[in-house]
Amino acid sequence: MDFHDIWQLLLDNGASPRKEEGTRRFWDTLTPDQQRAAFTTITSKLATRAFVHYDPIRAIKENIWSSKPPQPQWLRGDEGGDIVQVKYQGQFKLCTRADMELFGLQWVRDW
Repeated sequence: MDFHDIWQLLLDNGASPRKEEGTRRFWDTLTPDQQRAAFTTITSKLATRAFVHYDPIRAIKENIWSSKPPQPQWLRGDEGGDIVQVKYQGQFKLCTRADMELFGLQWVRDW
């Protein structure tokens, strides 16, 4: 997926061809995760005929925020497996060691 893919979707949805360069500059400022989220959400909405704004930059912005960033899966502690206690936003929580490493969480102790 690259800019041409998202641009074709937006163009088919009523975007003005003269907004292509500005949209490309905005697209290039996004992280790959944000680009993927916007592309996936817009594609899905258009497939179901849901509303996607005709202004291409607004359409991308609205559909970046509709997806939540991934979060660790918090555990109770009785699930078994390789569980660790981590410090997250000032709180102590339990998750798998894999999630701790994936999200770069601060290790406190093995559970």
